[in-house]
Amino acid sequence: MSLQRRLLIYLLICAPVVWAVAAWVSSSRARTEVNELFDTEMIRLTLQVQATLMGLDRAKGTQPAPLVSKEADLEDLAIAVWDHEGKVLLTDREGTQLPLLADAVGFVELALQQHSWRVYYLQSPNREWLVAAGQKMDERDELVWGLVESQLLPWLLTLPVLLLAMAWAVRQALNPMRALTAELQKRSADDLQPVPSAQAPSEIRPLLQAMNGLFGRIDATLARERRFTADAAHELRTPLAVLSAQWDVLQRADTESKREQAAKKLTVGMARMTRLVDQLLRLSRLEATEVLARAEPLDWQALAEQAMSDTLALAERRQIELACDWPPEPQNPPDWRGDGQLLAVLLRNLLDNAVRYAPEGSTVTLRLTPANVSVDNAGEPLPAEQLHRLGERFYRPEGQAEPGSGLGVSIAQRIAALHGLVLRYHPRADGGGVVAELTAP
Repeated sequence: MSLQRRLLIYLLICAPVVWAVAAWVSSSRARTEVNELFDTEMIRLTLQVQATLMGLDRAKGTQPAPLVSKEADLEDLAIAVWDHEGKVLLTDREGTQLPLLADAVGFVELALQQHSWRVYYLQSPNREWLVAAGQKMDERDELVWGLVESQLLPWLLTLPVLLLAMAWAVRQALNPMRALTAELQKRSADDLQPVPSAQAPSEIRPLLQAMNGLFGRIDATLARERRFTADAAHELRTPLAVLSAQWDVLQRADTESKREQAAKKLTVGMARMTRLVDQLLRLSRLEATEVLARAEPLDWQALAEQAMSDTLALAERRQIELACDWPPEPQNPPDWRGDGQLLAVLLRNLLDNAVRYAPEGSTVTLRLTPANVSVDNAGEPLPAEQLHRLGERFYRPEGQAEPGSGLGVSIAQRIAALHGLVLRYHPRADGGGVVAELTAP
């Protein structure tokens, strides 16, 4: 069901219900006002009759004559007067229906000849007579319903016009939604420009802002994918060409020594290709991750052992000693939470880079303090330009004898960012070597 149809249905249901409640409240209020008006008139009438009787009695002590007038034969009004013995002193035609209630004072609801009457009884100060004035309730109901109908009829006549006006108003109010729909339908698949929201109604502005945020995230993801694809294609082209050339050399080798040498180079190339593909896949998964799937307390001892074990073969080949420096008692390593598997990859990459580019026979140290985790080697300090470019994909300083893909630092920085940490590179305190330091902001 469309939003416009839903709004119209709600209005068609709510408007009559609200009007009915208003009509009921109006009729109740009108009835109260009519009762107050007529009750006041009845009280005033009985007081006037009593004042007349008292004046006549003081004048001569004669009995008052019956009240006779052309208005006295109205069927909806009645008046009667009795003396202390119950004898009728004054009455009109309808007043003969009023019963004598000697002890009655004030308003009394009565049923006379299948009609409801409201009667007001007034005793004289010396109880010499009793005055009663009554009125049929039908007269009051007729007046109340006349007032209600005077309001109901115009509303019923204008109801179709009101419904048409509401339908037009709803349609006009939903024009921004239709305009947004038309604009999005005309867009191409790669058009992720933000939708203008400055002039949009306040009700749909949060929706537009959420959509623009989504467009921004999708655009960033696509940009990363395009950049990753371009970088991967560029980086894979050279190893594939080298492998193809090495395979051709292996096939054309005419001696056993040449064949063994070509096979050895081919094996090294395949290992480099395997490492490169593995790094590319890991970086792709990390780039697609927005938040950590889990954040648990870290077991730094297990993480350090795993990272150093994974790097041990390379360290032995290059005759590098691996050392781990723990904080003195009673201090502990950083109290961080995160994904242990990802942080193990980060430590392994840091150790791997430090071992690859450290001088043979030197020491690479994994150092943990209460505030940070760092890895340092004793190699030559890197120039400021190279330190600034560390982390660029596929960037490797010139003159490197060890094979690599230039993705290890990028992977480590992405893992650090997912944990809200910062990875920095700088020389050691003595000015030599390179320190990779992981800290919390």
